[in-house]
Amino acid sequence: MTLLRGSAPAKVNLTLHVTGQRSDGYHLLDSLVVFAGLFDEITATPANDLQLRVTGPFSEGVPTDETNLVMRAARALQSARGVQAGAHLHLEKNLPHAAGIGSGSSDAAMTLAILAELWGIDQLEANAPEVVALGADVPVCLQAPNPIHMTGIGDHLAACPALPECALVLVNPRVAVPTSAAFAGLGNKRNSAMDQLPAGLTFKGFAGWLNAQRNDLLSPTKHLAPEVGDAISKLNAMPQVVYAGMSGSGATCFGLVRNMADARQVSRAIQISAMNWWVAPATIL
Repeated sequence: MTLLRGSAPAKVNLTLHVTGQRSDGYHLLDSLVVFAGLFDEITATPANDLQLRVTGPFSEGVPTDETNLVMRAARALQSARGVQAGAHLHLEKNLPHAAGIGSGSSDAAMTLAILAELWGIDQLEANAPEVVALGADVPVCLQAPNPIHMTGIGDHLAACPALPECALVLVNPRVAVPTSAAFAGLGNKRNSAMDQLPAGLTFKGFAGWLNAQRNDLLSPTKHLAPEVGDAISKLNAMPQVVYAGMSGSGATCFGLVRNMADARQVSRAIQISAMNWWVAPATIL
């Protein structure tokens, strides 16, 4: 039996500037998005119906019905391409969900890709209405593993200059931060845009550029979940970390380091000091 497998990487917003809000309520964003070498795994096999099974360390509380973004993506692809076939999907949830690293959106994007192959149909483009309707992060996740400059409501995507060699330490203090609550706490929804990312930056130059950018959701998120501030403080206390920030609406934070050796060293130190947190070293893909 045909079995297709895909790896859905963690999405990390290294910056997140909120530059406005549309009349329909959607916020306008300006963000540098990268993908980390940590993955959920998705498999698909042919079937007459559409079913989802979820396992893995972060499977608890993840729905398997039509409310799951994986199922919504599969239904959207069926409808857009007039597909009558089904599939049995298995999602191995290795990444925390509702954590600001777009794991659900990345799962949906990978589902669109492997089901298009399974069903022998053309993939949906990132700017297709069916993709945009799945959520602001799904279009950018279709661009993985390339770094992307994301603007608009997540539907305007542009290639970025190559980044210097570097790595990340991802830290999640295992608190839930609803995205809607983080946006609701913004004091100003019309902030300045991200600075242009120059080409050819060294690691030191990239760290300097990053230190001049923002995540506008950081302040309201720290108010909602003080543990986010604790995570950033722990990262900043490590000499190898040249920049510490928060991805998306949190609660996952990240520290930028020079290489994976530094990332592993920092990860071990933070894990020892916060045994119940999720801490992971990762390459930038």
